[in-house]
Amino acid sequence: MGVMQGGKPLSKVTGKCLCETVSYEIEGPLGPIFNCHCSKCRRWHGAAFRTRASIGSDQFRWLSGEQNLTRYGSSENVTKYFCKTCGSPLISTYRDRPEVIGVPLGGLEGDIQGGPEAHIFTGSKASWHQITDSLPQFEGWPGSESRVRDTNA
Repeated sequence: MGVMQGGKPLSKVTGKCLCETVSYEIEGPLGPIFNCHCSKCRRWHGAAFRTRASIGSDQFRWLSGEQNLTRYGSSENVTKYFCKTCGSPLISTYRDRPEVIGVPLGGLEGDIQGGPEAHIFTGSKASWHQITDSLPQFEGWPGSESRVRDTNA
């Protein structure tokens, strides 16, 4: 039997890049889910926003293709990891929080519990995109950066 928490098996989801060279597994719950509209997330994903969550680094493991990773320091604190072959965005790591990994939900497969709780960095959202749902909207962090980096683990 797999790892248990509170008498229940922990959930597992997998993720992979577009060319399927790099794959990974996450065991346990995701942290809070946010739709990030900051300009860096929009450029990184080529989309109006990035749907993302944080997990504990101990919840994450590469299944294949780790040698096919490349990285980019998008700021002094954040490193983005990509597939060298197809360019798919995979994870983010944080210099000031090495125990946390940021995960874009678009690459995940499996049963994701919950959904986005808010839109963040709407102050820099794409001018051509209209937010049409009733989720809360924050011009920047939703109170604090800590809420976005929460892992729920």
